[in-house]
Amino acid sequence: MATTSLPGPASLPRDPRRLAPLLLTAALFLLLFSKPLLLLASDWWNDPDAGHGLLLAPLALWLGWKRGLVPARPQWALGLGLLIVAVLVRYLSGLAAELFTMRGSMVLAALALVLCFRGWRQALHWWLPIVLIALSIPIPDVLTTSLALPLQLRASRWGAAMLEVRHVPVTLSGNIIRLLDPAGQPLRDLFVTEACSGLRSLTALLSLGVLVGGLWLRHPVSRLLLVALAIPVAMVVNAIRVFLTGYLVYWVDPKLGDGFMHLSEGWLMFVIAFLILGAFTWVVAAIEARTGPRAADA
Repeated sequence: MATTSLPGPASLPRDPRRLAPLLLTAALFLLLFSKPLLLLASDWWNDPDAGHGLLLAPLALWLGWKRGLVPARPQWALGLGLLIVAVLVRYLSGLAAELFTMRGSMVLAALALVLCFRGWRQALHWWLPIVLIALSIPIPDVLTTSLALPLQLRASRWGAAMLEVRHVPVTLSGNIIRLLDPAGQPLRDLFVTEACSGLRSLTALLSLGVLVGGLWLRHPVSRLLLVALAIPVAMVVNAIRVFLTGYLVYWVDPKLGDGFMHLSEGWLMFVIAFLILGAFTWVVAAIEARTGPRAADA
């Protein structure tokens, strides 16, 4: 019995009559969403908290290309309805100068166009690139501020507790860890700032968890567990970073709390967190391989 196989990388139609609507749609999309797209690229390049977008966005496009196309079943009614909503959100968010919803409308419009031209099956086939694109959008400043402060305080408490276990005398006041000399006099203050809250590493680890789970894990439950694991791992690793900074400052050299060494500790802790997620993925993937055959489309 003859079988047909779907193409690997996505390819554009060669018929000019089919290619013209796609080119016109792409031109209109760029015209409408050029402002949020340029602002988003600027944030990726200039804002350290949004820098993961420089990796996620190109990777999402490449994954979409590699996954290719499934048989088209256009859903024009649903796609056009979603597109109208996206355009309205784009217009209203532009009036209010609200960047997050403006950028979100761009992703929503792209999804609507996929529905119009290819249908739901294509959108589901491209679920991982779509999620990665959405994760590349920086969260609003209001939400960042509300999340950063609790993370700062938790990292400070956990870091101070670990220092006390290692016989480093400290007092804690909010996000300020005060190191004391043997006589109980103040020696140096460590400030757990917003940059040290762990929010940046948490965002990056969540994105990497989605990527690794989508590529190497089969079941949705396994992927959700991996993403959920990224949250406590990021918090614990960041607390260890605070402890390590205080420990080195107290026992080795006060200069180790600043500059290159402090930055290096952050990168080292992130690598350790990623290795923990990688080890979890390896174990779960091995379990999945023994429990049954891999699904045709993960």
